[in-house]
Amino acid sequence: MKILLIGGTGTISTAISEKLIEEKHELYLLNRCQKNISLPQGFRSICADINNEVDVAEKLSEMEFDCVADFIAFVPSQLERDYRLFNGKTKQFIFISSASAYQKPSSNYVINEGTPLANPYWEYSRSKIACEDYLMKMYREYGFPVTIVRPSHTYCKASIPLGVHGKNGSYQVIKRMLEGKPVILHGDGTSLWTMTHSLDFAKAFSGLIGNLHAIGEAVQITSDETLSWNQIYKSIANALGVDFKPFYVASDFLAKAGAFDFEGSLIGDKANSVVFDNSKLKKLVPGFQAAIRFDTGIKECVDYIMSHRDCQREDPEFDGWCDKVINALEAALNFVKESGEQNDGC
Repeated sequence: MKILLIGGTGTISTAISEKLIEEKHELYLLNRCQKNISLPQGFRSICADINNEVDVAEKLSEMEFDCVADFIAFVPSQLERDYRLFNGKTKQFIFISSASAYQKPSSNYVINEGTPLANPYWEYSRSKIACEDYLMKMYREYGFPVTIVRPSHTYCKASIPLGVHGKNGSYQVIKRMLEGKPVILHGDGTSLWTMTHSLDFAKAFSGLIGNLHAIGEAVQITSDETLSWNQIYKSIANALGVDFKPFYVASDFLAKAGAFDFEGSLIGDKANSVVFDNSKLKKLVPGFQAAIRFDTGIKECVDYIMSHRDCQREDPEFDGWCDKVINALEAALNFVKESGEQNDGC
């Protein structure tokens, strides 16, 4: 099949690009051509900024596709642009939405595609919902062949998935673990979460491409493995060969603590227990089963990051913030204890 990916070199899309190259599809990547060199041979580059609609329209003027997938659209105006560019030029258009769009707080911890979409805590999620609404309107009214894909927390060999981290990603948390320092976990670490390796995601995604039964549908792609955040962080510590030293902080406190935007990513997402029902995906892609267990996948991630200096982006601002939060809460606890002892003495 002739497939165009807008993006194609991110955490999720790199594995998909590699999978489609392996399957011998005629693959085109439309991006600014800054990271394509890391992919194996077997694709064609269209060097352009998708936001420059006139330039993209000119470069694609003589081309049609079996499938177009946009990995970097976040607001409805970008989908309106895609509709202008690809209506009548593709047999399928896949939009990458987000499982964070599901109802928060959840009325049921088991999530499927019928779960309502509503997230008052995170603008990112609300924008994804608006994107879905627009595309489904184009499908219903004009037959635009859309498939909506909802990933949850997907990781690759170069990314450690965490609940609480700074602006530079996950490495500073790894560094704290290696230095024997406590790491902040939201809540008490017992809420449930799902991690999906990008290679598993790519297998499912490939099965949706060209799938007539996926047109007009929304489909979530996740692993079936459910973990607590304690288990997630313990697996990371085990992969590093260090002790797990959690410091538990209420999600609401973290969301109000200021320095980093945790209201959306925690209150609107990771602080909620979720278990995904992937029955619809497995019906659309018979035989699909996520095969990479988290403790195995995270060991690969840790080995890769520790052997690639460019993945080790330190974040002193986040590190100092963690120490400040931990010291403040420990001081508060000591104050309460001492006050209680004094009252007992009276």
